Amino acid sequence: MNRRTFITVTTGTVLGGRRQADAEVHSGSQLTEPRIKIGFLGSAYSHAAPKLKLLRNHPDFELVGAWDDAPAVRAAAEKQGVRILSPEEVLAQCQVAAVESVVRDHARYARMALAAGKHVHLEKPPSMHLADFREIVAMARDKRLLLQVGYQYRYSPPFNAVVEATRNGWLGDVYMVRATMNNLLAVERRAEWGEFRGGVMFELGSHMIEAIVRLLGKPRKVTPFLFTHGRFDDRFIDNTAAVLEYPRTIASVFAATFQPNSGAYRALEVLGTNGTATIRPIEPPTLEMDLAKEAGPYKAGVSKLDWPKWERFSGDFAELARAVRGKGRLCATLDDELAVQETLLLASGME
Repeated sequence: MNRRTFITVTTGTVLGGRRQADAEVHSGSQLTEPRIKIGFLGSAYSHAAPKLKLLRNHPDFELVGAWDDAPAVRAAAEKQGVRILSPEEVLAQCQVAAVESVVRDHARYARMALAAGKHVHLEKPPSMHLADFREIVAMARDKRLLLQVGYQYRYSPPFNAVVEATRNGWLGDVYMVRATMNNLLAVERRAEWGEFRGGVMFELGSHMIEAIVRLLGKPRKVTPFLFTHGRFDDRFIDNTAAVLEYPRTIASVFAATFQPNSGAYRALEVLGTNGTATIRPIEPPTLEMDLAKEAGPYKAGVSKLDWPKWERFSGDFAELARAVRGKGRLCATLDDELAVQETLLLASGME
C-alpha cells in the first residue's frame, strides 16, 4: 500500500468529522458564518503564544483579546498584536474562553468562565486536584456548555490511526503499550514545574496518559515512580515513570527532563499479537506498522507513513468550532475527560 492510498483510506476512517473540520479551516468555507468570539484567560502557558497566533487570523474564530496576571506576559501578548482586556472584559465579549494561564490557575479560570456561561478550551493539565476537575465537569454538564481539554495529540493523524487499528483488532490482542515523553527543561523552569507534586509526569507525561486512556480506557490500577535526579537545590520530580494495569494489558509511561534532542525520541508503541504500531517521532507525525498478517488498510510487513504538514492545535479549534455551531461533537466526552484526569493524578502521585 502506498502512502497516497493509505492517507486516503485512513483519514477517511480514522478522522471522520475531523477531516472535514480541518478541511473547512484551511479552505475558509466557514467564512459565510459569523466568526465565534474567543478570548484568553491567561496566556502564560507555553502553548498560549502559538494558539494566539493561530486564532488571530482564523476563519472560524474572532480573537477578542487576552488577560494574564503577569505584566511581562501581557506585554508579550500585546507585542503579538493581541488586545489586553481585564478578565471581566474577556468574559463579557467572548463565546469561548481559552484558559492558557499558569497551571495552578487552570481550574480557577475554567470555573470562572463556566459560571459566566462560556464554552471552555482548557489547557492541560486541567487541574491540580480531582475535586476541582469534578466540579468543572459538573458545571459544564449542568449548564450544557462545551469543555475541551487541550490534548493536541487527539488530533494527530498517527495517534488516531493507532486508535483505529487497536479498536478494530488489526494489531491482534494488544498486550503492551510503551510511551516516552521527555524534554530538556531549562534550569530556570524547574521552580515552575516544581509547583505540582507530580512534576514532569503531571506536566508532560499527561499527553501519553491521555493517549493510553483513549486506547484502553481507565486502568484498574496505576503505580507511579517519581524521582528527583537533578543535582539542584530543589525537590522537583524530574525523572518519572508510571505503570497502568489492565485485565490483559500493561502500559508504561516514561517522562524526564534531561534528554538532549528529546523530540526525536518521543514515542508511542502499541504491541499486539498481530504486530506493532510505532509513532516515533511524534512530531512531525510518523507511523510504522509492522504486521504479521494484512489487516485493514495495512499490508503484512512494514508500512511507514508520515504527515509533514500537520499543524499543532488546528484540529482542536476546527472541532471546537463545529461543536459550538452544533455541527458536530467533541471527540472526548465529559466522562472521557474525567477518566483521563483521574488516571493522570494517580500516575503523578497526586491522588
